[in-house]
Amino acid sequence: MEQVVAVGTQFMREVNAGAILRRLRTETSMSVSALAKAVGLSRQAVTRSLNALAAEGLVEFGSLDRDSSRAGRPAQLVRFRAEAGYVLGLSISPQDLRLAVSDLAGTVIATDAVQLSAGSSGEQVVSSGEQVVETLLSTVARTLDSAGITTDDLWFASVGTPGIVDPATGVIRLIPSMPGLTGDILHRRMKDALGCPIYLDNDVKLATQGERWRGAERREDSLVMVHWGERVGAGIVLNGELYRGASNDAGDVGFLDLFADVPPEPRHPHGLGPFESWVGGEEIVRLATAAAGRDGDDAFRARLEAAGERAFDAVLDAVVDGTPSALDVIDVVARRFAKGVAAIRAILDPRLVVIGGPLARCGETLLAAVRRHLADQPLGQPALEVSTLRDDAVVHGALLHSLDELERTRFDLVRSGRQETR
Repeated sequence: MEQVVAVGTQFMREVNAGAILRRLRTETSMSVSALAKAVGLSRQAVTRSLNALAAEGLVEFGSLDRDSSRAGRPAQLVRFRAEAGYVLGLSISPQDLRLAVSDLAGTVIATDAVQLSAGSSGEQVVSSGEQVVETLLSTVARTLDSAGITTDDLWFASVGTPGIVDPATGVIRLIPSMPGLTGDILHRRMKDALGCPIYLDNDVKLATQGERWRGAERREDSLVMVHWGERVGAGIVLNGELYRGASNDAGDVGFLDLFADVPPEPRHPHGLGPFESWVGGEEIVRLATAAAGRDGDDAFRARLEAAGERAFDAVLDAVVDGTPSALDVIDVVARRFAKGVAAIRAILDPRLVVIGGPLARCGETLLAAVRRHLADQPLGQPALEVSTLRDDAVVHGALLHSLDELERTRFDLVRSGRQETR
């Protein structure tokens, strides 16, 4: 990519420093001369910017490169100090809380995961919004402590949650699966506790960014990532950019109404949309229970009963194990899901549809069923794959957003210092 530099303007040093930082972040270390050549600046201009960056603690001059084959004076090496600060990525769902801490180069240095729903495991159920926030803050504190860093070392934190979120304000407008988090409680409490900028967004949108960043090196400029679990939602990438829609809820495919036989009242509680009522976790468990009884599979039925609130996971495990009744259920919901894929294809025509969320565990078994039910569609269908990051896609998307925000605001870091970005 062509480097953007500035010459002879008041903000020359800031723009040039940004170009230098971008380049240094991709290398272990570089000589000053090689860096000057890479960004298209004179050695003197690069040296001035490097001195300013070094004063801010963002770069570090190293030893002379005595291994170089170049004649004359050994080259002066310089490196980006990725350890100068850290960013936080979090994912919140009704089932669990996941987080990761990375340095400024995106290298993950610590992770953690905490169950929020107990099911049949006997652990305490974390239900209210206040309980979720307290669990989140204590988990963050424990993770930071294990990594040997403090909140003063955090430069940015991004969080993915279910529902409809206003990223500009951090207000969660609608979150049927976790109503206690509606409003600004999460953003406000995190900002007070961590003291760094906090960004909230829809979990599927962040998962889509995470999948493109670290999921099997996906760089498609046209893809849809569908989170398929208890609920169903999608992240849409068009022309290489995440598409949000006029109300920031583009991709809420769970509310598609594609079936003529949907009853007038919701089939399930918790504000499920028509589509997710027919393909989501509750429906999968209902179908599995019926299939076990119909097939006389007492072992499978007992397995579902013993799982309690974890019955959805038990069905998915049974699919992986090849249990016939569970495979029949996957075929039924795959046929229904294929109608959603066909609708997405007709409107957006993406190159790729990635299936993420809990159903991704079913892997090729699920993909084969969906492809089979798409085979008679008149339009050519997009490629189908399952997420490689699975449950960690949201966390990686959150980390990426944090790093991108630091990139976007890096001139403030150079000009005014980190404290003024908070």
